[in-house]
Amino acid sequence: MILADKMFPRIAWPVIAVALVTALTGCFSSEAPVSEIYGSAMGSTYSVKWVSVDGAPDEQALQKSIDELLGQFDREVSTWRADSDLALFNAESGGICMTMPTSVLELATLANTLHRQSGGSFDVTVGPLLKLWGFHGGNGAQIIPSEEALAQVLSGVGQQRLRIEGNRLCKDANISVDVSAVAAGYMVDKLVEHLGSFGITSYMVEVTGELKAAGLKPGRRPWRIAIEEPRDHNRVAQLIIPLDGYGVSTSGDYRNYFEFEGKRYSHTFDPASGKPVMHQLAAVTVLRPSAAEADGLSTILLVKGPKDGWQFAMDNDIAALFVIRKNEGFVSRSTPQFKALQQGEE
Repeated sequence: MILADKMFPRIAWPVIAVALVTALTGCFSSEAPVSEIYGSAMGSTYSVKWVSVDGAPDEQALQKSIDELLGQFDREVSTWRADSDLALFNAESGGICMTMPTSVLELATLANTLHRQSGGSFDVTVGPLLKLWGFHGGNGAQIIPSEEALAQVLSGVGQQRLRIEGNRLCKDANISVDVSAVAAGYMVDKLVEHLGSFGITSYMVEVTGELKAAGLKPGRRPWRIAIEEPRDHNRVAQLIIPLDGYGVSTSGDYRNYFEFEGKRYSHTFDPASGKPVMHQLAAVTVLRPSAAEADGLSTILLVKGPKDGWQFAMDNDIAALFVIRKNEGFVSRSTPQFKALQQGEE
């Protein structure tokens, strides 16, 4: 998601697809071998639930190892600390290459793929636009910038100026990179890999609202997640679906926005115009085997909107649920791939 609040400034209510996860996954009998841990991550929280297996570490040991992974990721990728690898890259002017850790290189590779596939709708260099409009850093005041100020900031935006050479990240202009649009999903995938290294195959992993689940709970029941209705303040489940081997990400404009002269300005930006998207697509949920891909694709579809986003999803076989504003309410539209997964089919 291209979100102003995601990388990683503060605890916030993310736009998520797990509004009722605790209620749906926490009702086990006392003898059921299900473990769970919770912690802080990326300015928000994480949770991991898994079916215990012989030889796996206990909850305390596993949490320690997960916290270490998340801490290392923060030191490499966070743009909210001046000493992270990515922050040091951003502090340099254009025309440089810097050696980067694997996490940054993998995220940049995915970001470049999404940028090309989306025709530029996905862009990890829009951070200065978020700041200009008051969504990210600055004095916190959300404003409508002048066309002159917008043009000046847009001149420093453009993912096409970012490239990878071996183990180095390079930029041809003075751009700033923020990979928060895929970072949480990426860490979900990494934590899933970490669980797999201990033989754990039945789990639900959630980081700041992005999640993935696989396997079965005791009693051969599937993990289920609730996708919330896009309301500004209340958290209400719109539908509940089983999840097995898929990551899920929801992007929406209904939690982080401001209104001016009757218009809603959200924190999701069109990289081409430099302005918040203004269409009627309130939220979109994507299911994908890779949580990182789901994270990025939900952003792309939200940027493209209800018409172009739908066509992009259909052309690329994306399992997606669109929630569109209509009059005083919402209408939903699901791609065939999403409908099949909603019914628990392959």
